[in-house]
Amino acid sequence: MKVAVFGQFDNNFPKEHVSLVINHLLKHNLEIYLESKCAEKIKEIFSNSFATFSSHLDLDNSFDFLISIGGDGTILRALSFIRDLNIPIIGVNSGRLGFLATIQKENIEKSLNNILNNQYTISERSILALETLTPLNENEDPFNYALNEIAVSRKNTTSMITVKTFLNSQHLTSYWADGLIVATPTGSTGYSLSCGGPVISPSAKSFVLTPIAPHNLNARPLVIPDDTTITLKVSGREEFHLVSLDSRILTVKNETELIIKKAPFTIKMITPKGENFLKTLRNKLLWGEDKRN
Repeated sequence: MKVAVFGQFDNNFPKEHVSLVINHLLKHNLEIYLESKCAEKIKEIFSNSFATFSSHLDLDNSFDFLISIGGDGTILRALSFIRDLNIPIIGVNSGRLGFLATIQKENIEKSLNNILNNQYTISERSILALETLTPLNENEDPFNYALNEIAVSRKNTTSMITVKTFLNSQHLTSYWADGLIVATPTGSTGYSLSCGGPVISPSAKSFVLTPIAPHNLNARPLVIPDDTTITLKVSGREEFHLVSLDSRILTVKNETELIIKKAPFTIKMITPKGENFLKTLRNKLLWGEDKRN
């Protein structure tokens, strides 16, 4: 079995949990590949010499799964490695909330044993794709996809922006707001939720449009079919605005036509035995914790 391991590599690098995962994989004699920065962080702990990867070009569909160790943000960053390679992701949560990283740090060994014994389910998650008629940046390898959301927002100004919005070429409205979020069901528990958007089941064939601090108080989140093509055009007092794809942020010139649609591939999330979306909602959002229930 061939496994890729990716851990967040900022100041909060989860060295203890990465070490625990690697030790457990070594016990099962698995073929382990470490993300290069992750390997650098733990090189003083292990005498083993691990194979490494630095980009999606170093991976292929021969990998059985990728283990992401950190929080939901780490999984979002892992997306740029696996892309359309069809490699399932296992999320180990060493952070705080964690809707995507379902394996809690105290259950790492038990959950990994369940997965290695084929006691798990796979949830396929829709991806958003961003297209424009002109290049958004000079990146030689643009990856204009998002697992959670694509959002437009104001830049270098306190003034609101106008987001002219079309669904399948039909005019919906012009949002006068700080921005607009286009979220997948996976992203419905992220930025969209904090802006008043609904929680959507991961298996729903839907996207949601959630305005950010709209000036028009009757502007409300809108759930749409996921086969809808969404076209956005931003105007405002400044020349540029921001476009975010999960954790990646681009500066885009106003009046650029942004076309958002469902990507032609999905991301496969592994859920170990005993875990599910409804259980995660109860635990993370404390549903049912009211003593009156």
